[in-house]
Amino acid sequence: MEGAKEFGLRNVSSHCSISDMDDYDLSRLLDKPRLNIERQRSFDERSLSELSIGLTRAGLDNIDSTYSPGGRSGFDTPASSARNSFEPHPMVAEAWEALRRSLVFFRSQPVGTIAAYDHASEEVLNYDQVFVRDFVPSALAFLMNGEPEIVKNFLLKTLQLQGWEKRIDRFKLGEGAMPASFKVLHDPIRKSDTIVADFGESAIGRVAPVDSGFWWIILLRAYTKSTGDLTLAETEDCQKGMRLILTLCLSEGFDTFPTLLCADGCSMIDRRMGIYGYPIEIQALFFMALRCALALLKPDAEGKEFIERIAKRLHALSYHMRGYFWLDFQQLNDIYRYKTEEYSHTAVNKFNVIPDSIPDWVFDFMPCRGGYFIGNVSPARMDFRWFALGNCVAILSSLATPEQSVAIMDLIESRWEELVGEMPLKICYPAIESHEWRIITGCDPKNTRWSYHNGGSWPVLLWMLTAACIKTGRPQIARRAIELAESRLLKDAWPEYYDGKLGRYIGKQARKYQTWSIAGYLVAKMMLEDPSHLGMISLEEDKQMKPVIKRSSSWTC
Repeated sequence: MEGAKEFGLRNVSSHCSISDMDDYDLSRLLDKPRLNIERQRSFDERSLSELSIGLTRAGLDNIDSTYSPGGRSGFDTPASSARNSFEPHPMVAEAWEALRRSLVFFRSQPVGTIAAYDHASEEVLNYDQVFVRDFVPSALAFLMNGEPEIVKNFLLKTLQLQGWEKRIDRFKLGEGAMPASFKVLHDPIRKSDTIVADFGESAIGRVAPVDSGFWWIILLRAYTKSTGDLTLAETEDCQKGMRLILTLCLSEGFDTFPTLLCADGCSMIDRRMGIYGYPIEIQALFFMALRCALALLKPDAEGKEFIERIAKRLHALSYHMRGYFWLDFQQLNDIYRYKTEEYSHTAVNKFNVIPDSIPDWVFDFMPCRGGYFIGNVSPARMDFRWFALGNCVAILSSLATPEQSVAIMDLIESRWEELVGEMPLKICYPAIESHEWRIITGCDPKNTRWSYHNGGSWPVLLWMLTAACIKTGRPQIARRAIELAESRLLKDAWPEYYDGKLGRYIGKQARKYQTWSIAGYLVAKMMLEDPSHLGMISLEEDKQMKPVIKRSSSWTC
């Protein structure tokens, strides 16, 4: 375990701590001077085919301008030099104060933010830990505010944790697995800090997170894009960290699909909700992480092979997702008329989906103009539910074509009451209930209909919706959603989620002062004020990954 040796780590199981490791300065890897080189073209504008041709080029030249010089965040517009010149909403100052209160320190250095600062709750559970997925909006808020140090520390600290030998009930996890969360324990007597990580062995359901590694790569790219500091991504430790994550998800086996097979509870929807198989959230994050890794990997002896594998996987994945996961009025009508038991390469109904399995609600939900990526596609089964995170990430990563991105925004506008209601944004729609709820969730009392993951409304999704709105040229949608959030969030003490068909009620078990609800609001506000920030979390379309699908992406009656 090379990484472990370099960090001074022993081969320990995941429940061990790193209190006794050699004193490690988080800035050790950042001694090199910060790069600020004027480059010719942005990687985001280059095609995968160009990359496969130019793999012999040295250094990070193959990514061209991961950083846009002159203090820019990604678009050709400078970052707002008058960040505080406008009259901010009174909530903004309160949000920043609450976000800073959630900071976690390891040996006097900030390394993340806890999930929730809810002192009123009797059960802390794991809300006092730093979650990888939860920290992303916090990280973006700090980057947008010109405070990258905490993000750098977080990336390096989680990279150390990846180097641990991870065993759960005597079974070893893949070497590249990232933790779901970690906790810092302070010993005031010995004056020492200890980190304890959770890779799934303490989680409800004992499921390891698939999304943590993807978010780590996406955040590394956001840090690089925002600061222009290529030295962090260039280090061998970060390069190795990316390769280990990619080794896990690019391995070949018996699966005939380019999508990633996953268990229930492996993502933001971290309880059983019937997403086993190929959930849209993981596929969209997988696609985005692959594109970010492609921008950051060095085309050296080890990186070249991964770059080639990523390019091939992206082509296959984009074709599969844009064709088989996409649903609009015309496609729904096609599925409704499917023949079954088709055999051979000429089969139209390739997954043998029985038309009678289409739920009744879809026919009323689907507008004449608009569309979305459905929740799951696997043999004889389509999950027609709408999932917010997967569709927003599909837009940001350009997994969705420009036409499909517009169609998703058309759907949100057409079905505003159902998907936004009185509090942005429904994590999924519709809720499952009655007998179906008993079977699919295992009678989970927290995931009752229109609550928590089962159709609850999550304020954190506001930042993703805002980013998607800006990218598709629909900022007015984001503005409307932010105004809704501002009418309630502070007054309700920043809840984790809301309940009810319209998101009218504070979630029955929602924590107050939920950090990603706070950070999500701040990121949405800053992005709307200065759209150039979008560049750190958005990727432009790759012109070589055009869909082969002949039908229109958004059907008009």
